[in-house]
Amino acid sequence: METVAVHNAANATHHGGPSRLPGGTHNRPRNTGMELDLSWVLDTRVNLSATERRVASLPGRRTVKKDAQAAWLLKAVTCIDLTTLNGDDTPERVKRLCAKAMNPIRADILDSLGMSGRSITTGAICVYHRFVATAVEALGDSGIPVAAVSTGFPAGLSPHHLKVKEIEASVADGAKEIDIVITREHVLTGNWTALYEEMKEYRAACGDAHVKAILATGDLKTLRNVAKASLVCMMAGADFIKTSTGKEGVNATLAVTLTMLRAIRAYQERTGIKIGYKPAGGISAAKDVLNYQFLMKDELGREWLESDLFRIGASSLLADIERQLEHHVTGAYSALNRHPIG
Repeated sequence: METVAVHNAANATHHGGPSRLPGGTHNRPRNTGMELDLSWVLDTRVNLSATERRVASLPGRRTVKKDAQAAWLLKAVTCIDLTTLNGDDTPERVKRLCAKAMNPIRADILDSLGMSGRSITTGAICVYHRFVATAVEALGDSGIPVAAVSTGFPAGLSPHHLKVKEIEASVADGAKEIDIVITREHVLTGNWTALYEEMKEYRAACGDAHVKAILATGDLKTLRNVAKASLVCMMAGADFIKTSTGKEGVNATLAVTLTMLRAIRAYQERTGIKIGYKPAGGISAAKDVLNYQFLMKDELGREWLESDLFRIGASSLLADIERQLEHHVTGAYSALNRHPIG
């Protein structure tokens, strides 16, 4: 394999859209939101059978191989929110994860791909509030932002005033992004005004930190609820909408993704504001993340392949991508334990 081939392919994925700033830095206007438009929300419909047909046909209609696949996977690495959200997390685990975020792909693999000297990092580190300060210190001046899960993650059932205080505490500790969880009850009971007001308060508490609204789509029962919740959160000022906490029985799926992407497109057409998207939970294989990338590009365009509009909540995904890239340059698969994530 000629290393220049992957280098050029990676450049091809980089051009044609806004340059990615180091560490997932956002370089576009914030979503200031809009007044709650209940008529728009209530009129929203989703064609389930058409959605299912669309996503079922995706793997057969879109595929990339060899150098092109390696380039797409490198791009995916820059969009990963490298995550640890376990009950047994420790400061040392978080520090190891931060070290991996700064150097996600082994230097020898990058060299073989013709990518040595290129700054490749993950999009962010995602942790509980308890470890925000630890992650900020470990990342230093790398430019990689720390994202904190908040508002009583994952169930979102803490007292509201404590949820707001948790956001404020994470921002004070240095979090540049806050992943909030909505109150699912508001969606399931159709109380869109309550969801809107809740999201607005979360957005205000975040200040300059970008806010990702986690819908916990596996708990929302229908794609119509997913679409409506997406619109309400964007109207209230969410910078990103995110599928899941990763703790639900069903997390990110392509059908949910298509529904949320079309809500993003509708919001952009109405307001001119571009909202980011983050699938999370269950995306652990390189071949799976390619389908999400294809869908992003097909539905929203080239800009949504960059980390300021696309994030992937994942942990083990990075190890599989690194393993696939090593296979690309050596022709042999190595053991997964040779690609630790932290």
